[in-house]
Amino acid sequence: MKIILCGYNWSGCEALRRLMHKKNNDIFVYTHKSKYFESDISEYCEMNKIQYSYKKITLTNLPFKPDLIISISYKFKIPIKVLKTSTYPPFNLHPSLLPKYKGCSSIPWAIINNEDYTGYTYHYMNNQFDSGNIILQKKIKIHKFDFQSTLYYRVMFESLTKLDDVIKLAKKKYVGKKQMGRGKYFSRGAPFQGRLNPSWSKDKKNRFIKSMIFPPRPLAKYKKKSIKNIKDLN
Repeated sequence: MKIILCGYNWSGCEALRRLMHKKNNDIFVYTHKSKYFESDISEYCEMNKIQYSYKKITLTNLPFKPDLIISISYKFKIPIKVLKTSTYPPFNLHPSLLPKYKGCSSIPWAIINNEDYTGYTYHYMNNQFDSGNIILQKKIKIHKFDFQSTLYYRVMFESLTKLDDVIKLAKKKYVGKKQMGRGKYFSRGAPFQGRLNPSWSKDKKNRFIKSMIFPPRPLAKYKKKSIKNIKDLN
């Protein structure tokens, strides 16, 4: 198959690794420049002689007519005209139980809001963010000891073990299930601008602190002080 992967960071690299297992796949990658603490998919492409681009995907810069377009942690909205070039229905991986927690920062928000579960959703892409029919969805337990980092990698690791199953469903043109309810959209950036509110309960403060732990990204802030754990507030 001719596959376009719009991918980034560890999850993008892992998706590419799995796609490369199928020897007949012709893959092109659209991505973003990585920071030093992020897995660099462009470097991984170079190691494996896979062509890639830092340019935002558009109709005019497609390398070929794709059989399938896959989005894994890609930051840009893919234009509907591009999506329509795909022979099989294009899909995205989102780290939440859609329609809950659409948009960005779904993992920290689920921790802050004291959810018992988060999870992942593979869904078809259309002209609106995170709104297409659900192909595959699974709940993942949030543990009291989870940080943003541990929960993110648990969700993404488990979700990517199902990538091949989802590709098979897309190739069969499985319609999927309509999302039930509108859900809520969360914008990019740290929840509450990364600042702890002193009026919160002790439990919510603790959850917020844990939701912000993803080294080397900034920790939760309180009165200009970085907070590593609840004891730092004493």
